[in-house]
Parts: sequence; C-alpha cells; structure tokens
Amino acid sequence: MSQPKIIGGVMLMDCVLLIACGALSWAHSAVMGIGPLVATGYIVAATLAAILLHQRFWGYTIASLGSRSQQVLRLTGALALTFASLIAVTVVVGADIQSLRGWLLTWAGASLVSMTLGRVIIARRIGDWTNAGKLARRAVIVGGGKPVADLIGMLSNDHSKAISILGLFDDRGGERSPDEVESYHKLGRFDELVEFCRVHKVDLLIITLPHTAEMRILYLLKKLWVLPIDIRISAVGSKLKLRPRAYSFIGKAPFLAVFDKPLTDWGIAVKAVEDRVLAALALTLLSPIMLLVALAVKLDSKGPIFFRQTRYGFNNEKIGVFKFRSMYVDQCDAQAARLVTKGDPRVTRVGAFIRKTSLDELPQLINVLRGELSMVGPRPHAMQAKADGHIYDEVVEGYFARHKVKPGITGWAQINGWRGETDTVDKIERRVECDLQYIDNWSVFFDLYILAMTPISLINTKNAY
Repeated sequence: MSQPKIIGGVMLMDCVLLIACGALSWAHSAVMGIGPLVATGYIVAATLAAILLHQRFWGYTIASLGSRSQQVLRLTGALALTFASLIAVTVVVGADIQSLRGWLLTWAGASLVSMTLGRVIIARRIGDWTNAGKLARRAVIVGGGKPVADLIGMLSNDHSKAISILGLFDDRGGERSPDEVESYHKLGRFDELVEFCRVHKVDLLIITLPHTAEMRILYLLKKLWVLPIDIRISAVGSKLKLRPRAYSFIGKAPFLAVFDKPLTDWGIAVKAVEDRVLAALALTLLSPIMLLVALAVKLDSKGPIFFRQTRYGFNNEKIGVFKFRSMYVDQCDAQAARLVTKGDPRVTRVGAFIRKTSLDELPQLINVLRGELSMVGPRPHAMQAKADGHIYDEVVEGYFARHKVKPGITGWAQINGWRGETDTVDKIERRVECDLQYIDNWSVFFDLYILAMTPISLINTKNAY
C-alpha cells in the first residue's frame, strides 16, 4: 500500500472535519457580528494552521498514525495552539472576543472529538496493514557474504516488518558472495541494478560492501543517485563508531544515510493534493479558452483536436501527454525526432500561435488530474528529443536525475527562460541544471511562486516555435 496516499487521505479527512465542524458550529452558535465572509476567513486560517502544526509535530507519519496515544497528544497540541492563536489575533485586532468565544470553543471541541475518532480507526487499520506486511518498504541489498548475513540476522531478530527484502545484487561470486544468503537470492549484477529499481519500484537500497571498497561504493553512488529512492550504507558490524544521532535505524539495525528521495511521504501527499486542487480550478477557469482553442484547431486544418505524445514521466515511466494539435496531421512527429524550428512548415497557422503562447499545453491539466503530471516540475521530454543531434541523456551526465519527481506543466527552467527549442547542448544543460535546483529546493511556496511567474514568463516567446 502507498504510504503517501494514506497520509494524503488523512490530511484530506482532517481538512474536511475542521471545515465541517467550523461551519456547523458557526451556524449553530449564531455568532453576532460575524458574517459568512469573516467566518470563512477564520475557518480557512484555522484549517491551514492546524494541518501545518500537526505536520510540524510529526503527526503525518505512518509511525505516528499507527499510535493512538501519539495522535491524541499531537492533535491536542496542534488544535490548542491553533485556537489559542485565533483568540490572540482576535484580541490584538480589537474584535469582540466575547461573541466569538462560544463558537471557537465549540469548534475546537468538536474538531478534537471527531478527528480523534478518525485517528482511532486509522491506527487500527495501520496496525492491521503493518502486521500483514502491506506497509513494508521494498528494499534491495547490494553486497553478499557475511556482511549481508549479519544485517539480515539483525533485522530478523527485531521481527521488523518495516522492509521487505526483494533480493541481492553483487558483481562478485564464489564464497565471497554466494548466490543465496539467508534464503535471499542474488538477482543480478551492479549494471542491472538501476533498471531493476525502476521496474520494481524499490523504496530503499542498502549497501553492505565493506567500507574499504571505496571505489566500488563511489561507482555505485554515481549510478544510483538518479533514482527516487533512499540509499543507506549498513553500519552493522562496522568498526566506525559514531554518535547515535549520526545513524538512521530500522529496528535496531544502524545505517548511514547517503541519499534521501527528494520528497518525503508528507511532501508527496501535499504535492498530490496541491496538484489535484489547482488542476481542477484551472480547468474550470480556463475551459472557455480551451474551447476556443479547440474550435480554432479544428477549423484551421483537418485532423483531431488533441495530440498525444509519449514522454518520460516519474522514474522514467512512459506517459502519454496531451496537447492541442499544432502540426498538420500527416506531419505530426510523435517521437519528436526532429525539433520544431522557426517557420517550420509542419506547424499550422493556429499551431504557431498556440505554441508561442503555450496554449497547446493546457490539455495537460488532464494529465495532472490523472496523476501523471504535476502542476510544477521538470518538463517532460519526448523519448527521442535531441540537442545538437544527440539524445538528451547522451550529452548531459545525470540527466535522468530530473525524473526523481513527477514532471510538470511548468517549471523553474521555464520561468528562467529555458523553454522551446534545444538546438545546442548548452540549452539542455541549463534546463537540467534548473530542474535539479527545483528538486533540491522544493516547497509548496516555491511551487506557488513558479505558478505565479509562469504567465509573466510567457510574455517572452523566445525559442518557442
């Protein structure tokens, strides 16, 4: 089961309960002098504050959600701070707190009771799923022989159900690395590891090679950093003794953290909610413009209104991206083997306009609702897109690291001017550089800033053909 989806579902449940309790208690209390608009402001502010505070208290983690006592304590703390802040702000602005007190107390009490009841049910379900192994992280171990046997032995002694080991990878053989260790089989060599992790959606990669094998570890890390997974080096049996806080633990087994996936489970959940909400709003608001573009495309040339192109998505998965058709139907380039250039005869009259203004990208809001794209992220590139005659991953080292998050309709590279034609290696290198900066610095506010700047960046149609 997907841990981010569970966390996202709990977060949405909290939002619904907070809003419902706030609205119902306001209607029941008949607060004098507080109209619907002001009440809505209070409800929105309290909902956002409570969710963010609960997250700051580590309330939106599977470990916390599985514990009833932790959830009650964290919920009580988050709600107490939220409503205390509302009362303080009300007093500071000089509003009549006496008329609001009954509403706020009723709202806080109803929210705490309803959210606690929800947490009791969720904690029980998480306990059942954990015992059944449905929440275990899919792990692969790199290495073999005694270090792997020692690690598996420690994990087995803890009866930890936090991870599910799929198997082993190692280039060595013989006694140093037999084909089977503690009933786990060798699945392949180092060169096969990246593709296996992508296909089998591995969450955690554990390196058990001896620390003296520095060159092999560096070789592996150089290959593996492009994957959206956590990478740890096992410290079981290590002679290097560090402070406990330097290690991460699974059960009692210590690990040294090397790489973390770019978004936590909370980040994935928040971004998924953000995407769906914003895409639904955008489709609603932009539907008249989309209808006009669709009519113009249909009247301008024969063929379908939409064009679907296969592109790279999250973790190199192939997705079908929707666009308004901008080329003559018999000259559409589904693989993008040839770049569109200025005055390209394959592009229709309407197509030239919608490409310059990026209106051809609007149907990708459908991809966002389907969970294939984000509103903001590295732009998805076509499979055969080239720079200076070479496919992108052949000229940019670490190119696939940009696929550690979902691609987006707009991104940091686009608002910095790197959109449109990529006829030189430098242009694709600058795009990838911006994409990696975005991944390393992601936040909801960063997304909102990029979305706000996107219409402004579209004024400059340079390189957009």
